[in-house]
Amino acid sequence: MSDALTLDQIQLLLAVVDHGSFSGAARKLNRAQSAVTYGIQKLEAQLGVALFDRSSYRPSLTEAGRALLPRARRIIEETAALRDQAQGLAGGLEAELTVVIDAMFPMPRLVEALRAFTAKFPTVPPRIYVQSMGAGAEFVLNGTCMIGLLSLVFSDTAGLTHVPLLTVQLLPVVAHDHPLARLEGPIATDVIRRHLQLVLTDRSALTEGRDYGVLSAQTWRVADLGTKHAMLLAGLGWGSMPTHLVADDVQSGRLKVIHPAEFDVRTANLVMGAAHLASRPLGPAALWMMRHFSETAAAEAGSAAG
Repeated sequence: MSDALTLDQIQLLLAVVDHGSFSGAARKLNRAQSAVTYGIQKLEAQLGVALFDRSSYRPSLTEAGRALLPRARRIIEETAALRDQAQGLAGGLEAELTVVIDAMFPMPRLVEALRAFTAKFPTVPPRIYVQSMGAGAEFVLNGTCMIGLLSLVFSDTAGLTHVPLLTVQLLPVVAHDHPLARLEGPIATDVIRRHLQLVLTDRSALTEGRDYGVLSAQTWRVADLGTKHAMLLAGLGWGSMPTHLVADDVQSGRLKVIHPAEFDVRTANLVMGAAHLASRPLGPAALWMMRHFSETAAAEAGSAAG
């Protein structure tokens, strides 16, 4: 079997299938019917199998033809995608979009943006990282990511340009059967200090050694919010979580909101924004994404004001 298959031959195969006959394919491709027939015969000879049963008035796919048809369609689709991506790259479009998202950032906001982004830039695959605290800003500063969806507490640093997008409220919570859950009203500092606090650890040099909202004398450091959430539900300690991640737990009674007397409301309301490296010009895809986040935030602020 010869390996000299061509895209033209595969397109002939699909044209005959899609238009029901050799004559229909010829009209669609603006070719002589004899040329279409010869092209299919040559393809069958190269593959070593009959693709069409010609015993009836209209040709129909053989069993081998039906088996090979999905792969033939994928070849044409991948070829078109390759061509589109190459044209985009030649025009300055990024090979991929790299984004780091803070663990506190509401994931539905990112999902909505990615859905719109993919429709606009189908040839640019996103690469998404999830980090906590100062680590996300480091990913943008060192060039790993083009865009960061970060807390301004950690991204308000020289070298980054950021646009405020939304505010995430943190709630101090404990499991329903935790001793602190029995206390109503403000909890005195000497009381809260006696109970283990679960704290999100900082894996970055940017803010290493700086604690935010730590009130207890004993702390357990956890690497991600999923682990912290599970440990809170298990009653291992108390800690702060984004409202959007624990709202269902609070409503169902699995977790209870507590009120430490020294809980700082300034650190409990995290302003989240979209940031990028000021010295690195954004490509068309990344620039579109930054504008999309900014415009979406502005539209939501306008709706809230109205």
